[in-house]
Amino acid sequence: MRKRAALAVLTAVAGMAGLAIPGAHADDNVGDIQVDAVVVNGGKNIVVDTTDKTITVSVTATDPSGIWDADFNLWRGPDGTDPYYSADGLIDPNETTTPADCVATSSTTSTCSKTFTFEPDWWLTNADAGTWKVEAQVSAYDGSYTDRWAYTTTRLQRHSKLTVNASPEPIAKGKTLTITGKLTRANWDTLDYRGYTDQPVKLQFRKAGTTTYTTVKTVYTSSTGTLTTTAPASEDGYWRWNFAGTSTTPAVSATGDFVDVQ
Repeated sequence: MRKRAALAVLTAVAGMAGLAIPGAHADDNVGDIQVDAVVVNGGKNIVVDTTDKTITVSVTATDPSGIWDADFNLWRGPDGTDPYYSADGLIDPNETTTPADCVATSSTTSTCSKTFTFEPDWWLTNADAGTWKVEAQVSAYDGSYTDRWAYTTTRLQRHSKLTVNASPEPIAKGKTLTITGKLTRANWDTLDYRGYTDQPVKLQFRKAGTTTYTTVKTVYTSSTGTLTTTAPASEDGYWRWNFAGTSTTPAVSATGDFVDVQ
């Protein structure tokens, strides 16, 4: 039976437990603390299939007294929105108040990290895919702190798959090949993969002995994500489908299918 946690992605006026920063309702900076960088998932989009995905968010910061702790949230809403009281959605790392893991690189600078676990079988839904803003809060030993609502952004995406089959194989030169395939993506509501409808996908060909694919044409997926088209067989080589991706779904290319032209 599918589980669902209603509080994993909080909306509207829901507040989040996190780093205790007094009156943290706007971008704020007290003292000499400086944030050097915030990195989400190593700088890559967060791509989740139908199983749990854990990623790390880190902040590197500097203060004369040294860095004590940090916290993060992912949230969505218009610019200027208060993520704690009027955001469209707010995700808390692990839904805990556990302190971040801070590693000092000097007496003044540390990199503090926390993990986020995205759970399709518990709370993640298809509606959660898209762009999220990243709030970073950091505090120093002398009481200095900083809180920036949208230091950076990240994309949460539904993992994609793409197949290809070119037939018949082998084929006589000049005859017509039929190339089929299917574009699917993770469905976090049903915990399986479903066809991605009405998406432009490029049919590409790579001549045997070369390394570069050339686009032959663009075909749109059907209501079930399937692809089908034809092309003349002129020489030995590999056929594949290539999908450029969207904000909610990563780019993907099928493994080339070799066709022997006789």
